[in-house]
Amino acid sequence: MTEANKTYDIIIVGTGMAGLASAIYAKRFGMETLVIGELQGGTITQTHLVENYPGYKSISGFELGMKFIEHAASVESEIKSTKVTNITHTKAGIFEVETAKGEKLLTYSVLLATGLAHRKLGVPGEAKYTNKGVSYCATCDGPLFRGKKVIVVGGGDSAFKESLFLAEHAEHVTIMYRRGEENLRPEPINAQRVEAHPKIDLMLNTVIKEIKGDENVITELLIEDALTSETSTFEAQGVFVEIGGEARSALGIDLGCNLDGRKQIIIDRYSRSSVPGVFAAGDVTDSEWKQGVICAAEGAAAAYAAYGYVNKKKLEN
Repeated sequence: MTEANKTYDIIIVGTGMAGLASAIYAKRFGMETLVIGELQGGTITQTHLVENYPGYKSISGFELGMKFIEHAASVESEIKSTKVTNITHTKAGIFEVETAKGEKLLTYSVLLATGLAHRKLGVPGEAKYTNKGVSYCATCDGPLFRGKKVIVVGGGDSAFKESLFLAEHAEHVTIMYRRGEENLRPEPINAQRVEAHPKIDLMLNTVIKEIKGDENVITELLIEDALTSETSTFEAQGVFVEIGGEARSALGIDLGCNLDGRKQIIIDRYSRSSVPGVFAAGDVTDSEWKQGVICAAEGAAAAYAAYGYVNKKKLEN
């Protein structure tokens, strides 16, 4: 059967841990499976070290993401490196998936494992200095800041982990957070590591109001004390933004999936969305804990549920 008239059992949108875990299980069920995504291995590949994924005491995020790719490929999952631009439900009850390459692919079911987009500060100077000192990936850009003073914005575990990586390169790292100490959310072990590190300090109740510099380089930040509203300047050559992300749920919105208040796709324990035949897994869903092991588990659950759905659909036809 040629691709032009082939109907997949499942098309998985997203080549991260959720999507690839689902592909592994779907292939084990004998499903015709296609995975489509732009970032092979997903955003975990941009994480310096992963120390909480079962089976690995410590592994780089890139290596872990590549292991998922290799495993999916070993069971002959078909993987396309491109972007899905649109998904529609045809009159025949089959989904048509369009890609940036102009392809129109048919499938009985869809899994949305599209993850999160980096949330931005939304302050003057951020857009101007993106890739000129403003970064959303410490693992990608950290080595470029050797010997410089950098800021990590955020109070979650990712901000603490990224600061530890950056401290291997930068002269000094300041974790800048808009709220107080009681609102910090690192894992205890990373909090201990940051507290003990001589090149890292915390600057709480501080809000960045503007990023300043010359034509190509950041030189300072305009900051505000969240308690007193007093403003001042702070020297820095780099700003790493780690304030969470926004669900990439646009495809789910177009398909009519129910969302929560944060525009995350609502799923049940079987990773089913509110639209029959549409499943979701990983960081794009309303699952509270955004962790790789949860993403993989939801992807596996989606494959199980899709297998039952597709078999029933074929019998109906």
